[in-house]
Amino acid sequence: MAEKANVDLLLRGGHVIDPANHRNGVMDVAIRDGRVAKVAPELDPTQAIRVVELEGLYVVPGLIDIHVHVHHTREPEGLSVIADHHSFRSGVTTVVDTGTAGAKHFLHFKRTVIDLAKTRILAYVNIVKSGMLGDFEQDPDEMDPELAAATVLAYPELCVGIKTAHYWTREPWDDVHQPWIAVDRAIEAAELCQKHVMFDFWPRPERPYRELLLEKMRPGDIHTHVYAQQFPILDEESRPQAFLFEAREKGIIFDVGHGAGSFWFRKAVPAIEGGFGPDSISTDLHIGNVNGPVIDMQTTMSKCLNIGLSLEDVIYRSTVTPAREIGRSELGTLSEGAEADVTVLQLERGRFGFTDCGAAKLVGDKRLRCLMTLRAGEIVFDSDGLSMPTWTEAPPSYWELRR
Repeated sequence: MAEKANVDLLLRGGHVIDPANHRNGVMDVAIRDGRVAKVAPELDPTQAIRVVELEGLYVVPGLIDIHVHVHHTREPEGLSVIADHHSFRSGVTTVVDTGTAGAKHFLHFKRTVIDLAKTRILAYVNIVKSGMLGDFEQDPDEMDPELAAATVLAYPELCVGIKTAHYWTREPWDDVHQPWIAVDRAIEAAELCQKHVMFDFWPRPERPYRELLLEKMRPGDIHTHVYAQQFPILDEESRPQAFLFEAREKGIIFDVGHGAGSFWFRKAVPAIEGGFGPDSISTDLHIGNVNGPVIDMQTTMSKCLNIGLSLEDVIYRSTVTPAREIGRSELGTLSEGAEADVTVLQLERGRFGFTDCGAAKLVGDKRLRCLMTLRAGEIVFDSDGLSMPTWTEAPPSYWELRR
């Protein structure tokens, strides 16, 4: 009697890049019961129910995008995308919604979006209880540290921290609308729930950028949109400012957060070439940038790759570091026993154009393309049919519509 197969799926012959486990070479990945069973060279294919041949392709942990907007059920519309429509096709298995919902709408976000999605959705709770995109973002009465912290504590499996954003339009300042009030209240909320803050910030003379990094932010806090035009990250000779390295030494985290207006080659290229690359790569994906300049996670990764980061660095900053930054080290890895979130990438060579938020172009010679994505061991995206037989070899069940 033939021995029963003990692996549900074998991803065979791909080049595994798994920075969390210092793997970088041709290996097989065995998956059983939705989890990684084993990663090693030349595993026995006869022990697998299903084998997918991936020679010449890269197999990496499911990508993590820690800056997106996916609360698409909230009115008024105008910001969020539907997570499952955009995540898997670009190799992303985990997203973090960055403050689209505040405490007032978080339960609605959970009930109508998070609980129904195949994509793993985590969240920052906005210090503004009504969330984003409204005049209420300028109202200090909307910034309730205790309510924001209580929401995080009520949903520890979903909430990773506090978000502050978009408090910069009112000038001159007065006793109520103080320059640092959104920052200070976000930090107060984070200290109450023992989490970090993600900062979306616009400097003003009364609240300078250097002071934010070196005096306000705490170790583990995240500054997103680091290559946006408003930040003086370069000195007069277009080199990274010394205080950036001081902030990083302090423990401040710098995230890409590309967005529709927060990534400029004239900032990113000199900074990265000068040794100040991002700690994590993220998109700030929303309906205003899915058709450009962001498009998706792999496009943002490809920009960083062509500016000068190595492929392993790009994978590391799209898996390991974002997982660490949000306190979910069990993600972004192909460790045995980990949930089998896996991305299969092709590295294309040629001549490719990439655009920034100012409609300027960078020409590069390499581009990442996602061919297949697995979420918890299930193949949820397979654009080239890597897991499928040719139609001439398909069994009779080929005539049955698969969903």
